[in-house]
Amino acid sequence: MDKTERKDIFETLPVGRAVGRMAIPTIFGQIIILIYNMADTFYLGRTNNPFMVAGASLILPIFNITLSLAGLAGIGGGALVSRLLGEGRDEEAGKASAFSFYLALCMTAMFSLFMFVFMTPILHFLGASDNTFAYARQYAFCVLVLGGVPTVLSNVCATLLRCTGMSKEAGFGVAMGGILNILLDPIFMFLLLPKGNEVLGVGIATLLSNCISFSYFLTTILRMRKQSVLSLSLKSGLPGKGIIRSVFNVGVPSAIATFLFDMAYVVIDKLMSGYGDVALAAVGIVLKVERLPLNVGIGICHGMMPLVAYNFSSKNHKRMREIIHFSIRAGLLVSAISIILYECFAGRIIGFFISDAGTVSLGTDFLRVRCLATPFMFMSFFTVYVFQGFGEGRKALFLGVMRWAVFNIPMLFLLNRLVGMYGIVSSQVCADILNVILSWHVYKNYMEKYERS
Repeated sequence: MDKTERKDIFETLPVGRAVGRMAIPTIFGQIIILIYNMADTFYLGRTNNPFMVAGASLILPIFNITLSLAGLAGIGGGALVSRLLGEGRDEEAGKASAFSFYLALCMTAMFSLFMFVFMTPILHFLGASDNTFAYARQYAFCVLVLGGVPTVLSNVCATLLRCTGMSKEAGFGVAMGGILNILLDPIFMFLLLPKGNEVLGVGIATLLSNCISFSYFLTTILRMRKQSVLSLSLKSGLPGKGIIRSVFNVGVPSAIATFLFDMAYVVIDKLMSGYGDVALAAVGIVLKVERLPLNVGIGICHGMMPLVAYNFSSKNHKRMREIIHFSIRAGLLVSAISIILYECFAGRIIGFFISDAGTVSLGTDFLRVRCLATPFMFMSFFTVYVFQGFGEGRKALFLGVMRWAVFNIPMLFLLNRLVGMYGIVSSQVCADILNVILSWHVYKNYMEKYERS
């Protein structure tokens, strides 16, 4: 993408088309990610073994923690790259992208080593029982120990490409990895490995698909280095202290918010494991199924954020506000449609993944409650992404910490104590209603001060 085409997307293209051009490939990629995550559950459900489903589901929160590392380097670096482009500082944008890439590489390598050394106590902490421990260990070794680095670097590269306007290339790479996973799952589960190793097969398929996806991103960035500001080379030197500080100012809040989001999932699994492996399997399916509208919303946020960051830095305030308002309307429309569909077809959706009657019954009830939080979850994520685009890492951190550490996680313990397992699944809507009220107040005050300045 040359400079003229990039300026067209960020500056002159009608807002709806610009958001669509940036967001649609990202949404497509997010949906493919969700499908391949659900495909793992679907194929494991064909074994009709809830212990396999529960064992793999236990790893989801820790797997998602790797995404917090991707958020630190990718969101922190990507938002900065967009702002630097808006200021016309292309050379500094290239240095920032290289720094973000190697930061992600070092952090993830250390995380994978940590998981390898302390896997047993971590799995016990997550609630693995005698029935689920072996399955959880197989899956964790493949996707966290061996697959952590390619998973994180794929996400970082996709974010960097998107933040320079190359959303189509980013979406293709993410989608390719997901489609490969879907195709490889049954091959390893039912053809190449003996019966009883289905979880290991899912893990190997995920590992290979992420490695291939990362290879694509690496090749794409290197091939387009003459037409793009992105760089993976440190030959021109590290960016200045101000650039590095800016990466961490936005990246650390993003990582903390993602980490707390995943810690809430850890708490859900831990609390739900007290009600048995069937309840744990049911909530594991629901936590994946409910992410369809959320992933679409995150795709909208990913597409919106570089546009907001660029126009914020270039001081095109009118276009920036139009982008924000258009994206909000699109996200809330998706949320409303999803609630209607989940309430009407919850039983069929859960039954698609597993035929065990007890799991289907609990999962149906859980999904009908959890889906009510969808619009509030979108708005909570949206305001954080907007502040990341502004470079306001402290406000993004404040909202992330308030959402998870103050509202959500305490609400899980409180409602579990008062209502039981149905309190666990209803905590999200209660917490996010409070968080949206707070987030809108913070956003409104910031915009009033910003417009007066």
